[in-house]
Amino acid sequence: MKLLTVIIRPEKLSSVTAALHTIGISGMTISDVRGQGIQKGTRTLYRGVEYQTDFILKNKIETVVSDDLYEEAVEAVIEAARTGAIGDGKIFVTDIADVIRIRTGEHGRAALGQ
Repeated sequence: MKLLTVIIRPEKLSSVTAALHTIGISGMTISDVRGQGIQKGTRTLYRGVEYQTDFILKNKIETVVSDDLYEEAVEAVIEAARTGAIGDGKIFVTDIADVIRIRTGEHGRAALGQ
C-alpha cells in the first residue's frame, strides 16, 4: 500500500478528486495549505499597490491506495492536475505497512474498501 500526498492548485481539486473517484478511490483527506516551492511566491496587485505573497495557497490530498491501483492513481492525478506551468504541484509517495479499520478490525486492502 502507498500513501499519496498530493499538493495541487486549488482550481484543480474537483478534477483530481473526480479522476480518483473514476478509478475507484473514494477515501481521501483534503486540506487547504500554503507553501513555497520553485515559484517562491507571487506578486499580486490590490487597489493599485503591488504586494509580494511568499506562500501560495494550495490543496493537499492524502489517500492510501493498494499497490495494484498505485500507478493508475498517480497517472490520474498527473493528467487531471497538469497545466504545464510552474506551480502545478507535487506527488509524494510513502510506503504504508498496514491499515486497520477501527470499526471492524479489518486489515490491509479490506480496510481500504478498494
